Amino acid sequence: MTAMLRRVIAASLSLAAPAQAATLTVGAGKMYPAPCAALAAAADGDVVEIDAGSYAGDVCAFRKNNLTVRGVGGRARLDAAGKNAAGKGIWVIQGNDTVVENIEFLGAKVPDLNGAGIRQEGSNLTVRNCFFHDNENGILGGAGQVLIEGSEFGHNGNCLDPSGCAHNLYISQSVTRLTMRFSYSHHASSGHVLKSRARENHILYNRLMDEADGTSSYTIDLPNGGQSFLIGNLIQQGPGTENATIVAYAEEGASNPGQDLYVVNNTFVNDRGSGTFLQVNGSVPAVIRNNVFAGGGTVTNQGNAMMAGNFTGDPLLVDRAGFDYRLKAGSPCVDMGVDPGMAGSMSLAPVFQYVHPLRSEMRVAAGALDVGAYELGGGMKVAPADAGSGFAPPARDAGAAADSAESASSGSCSCRAGARGGEEPWCFLLVAVALLWRRRPG
Repeated sequence: MTAMLRRVIAASLSLAAPAQAATLTVGAGKMYPAPCAALAAAADGDVVEIDAGSYAGDVCAFRKNNLTVRGVGGRARLDAAGKNAAGKGIWVIQGNDTVVENIEFLGAKVPDLNGAGIRQEGSNLTVRNCFFHDNENGILGGAGQVLIEGSEFGHNGNCLDPSGCAHNLYISQSVTRLTMRFSYSHHASSGHVLKSRARENHILYNRLMDEADGTSSYTIDLPNGGQSFLIGNLIQQGPGTENATIVAYAEEGASNPGQDLYVVNNTFVNDRGSGTFLQVNGSVPAVIRNNVFAGGGTVTNQGNAMMAGNFTGDPLLVDRAGFDYRLKAGSPCVDMGVDPGMAGSMSLAPVFQYVHPLRSEMRVAAGALDVGAYELGGGMKVAPADAGSGFAPPARDAGAAADSAESASSGSCSCRAGARGGEEPWCFLLVAVALLWRRRPG
């Protein structure tokens, strides 16, 4: 190896080496006594680990990028206790590419009545195993891609402001794709159980309910439409609902690009007894296949919807009053599903089913596909290793995987941003070696 080659390789590795992420610890006797002190000290790419326990009144805004913030030893409990950050909520996240895990948010209230557990202002948010309750909004805002999985939202919302309501969670139109899966949203207080203006929505294998005593409005509200997938969910409207519609699509105008709605293998239960399950205001025919519609009401207002394999009536659920919507043996829904079809290159077939609380298992058809969110005898009791769904995950990893596949197939090396915002060091090394090789003496 020539001296020049050694110098180039050393320089390339020095430039490419990312700064080591630090782990900041929070709790009694740890590096910081409360989460906001650690978040203020964090640098881009750091990990903040918060001991389980209560941190009342510790509210803040933070703007570092690529942070992972997680509770350890149980959920860390963030009670607003009458305080707020910037008049917006408990955490105002202004940085990009944030991961929040194992945190409980409660009590967010602000003068304009839309205080949030998380007010998301940066791009790309992942929330896992979190609990948002008794806030004005659970999560509000967002940009880029938002992934919510294994999380609970309950008793958030209000309709006290004449200009608009607050909701269990309210995702903004700046979000390019919302994915919500394996989660439980229930008992919204007058607002919606789930409201999303995102340009694309993947609502997969969740439990979305009023239950016996809820007072929510819509269970799902997608007011601007957008390409949307509702697959494998348990969707219930209670007798105390404040709106006769369960799912509303494009009721404020089909302004998002793409107006394809796919409603496949869900179990809908209307305990109000009347109303409309699917209010579709877009002109593109909705695909409505293999759903259970129990409890009375009109399936959809859309006359040109593409409907097949749906069941209306008594599906013989294990315990409808107890919200156990698995099928009994002898159910008329067993083996009666049709091929769910495709959305472009993506299969619409359900591959998981929700397990309460906040879990999932693989779904395998035992014979022909059953109608609804559950397969009789078809649960494998094994949680998915990566929580995948057949749809690409809404995070940087999707692009990274695509880049890697493209590079592998083309034999090319394209130096791209790594997970921490740096460049891949091996790529710099290969480029440096290749350039020197080309310039070597013949």
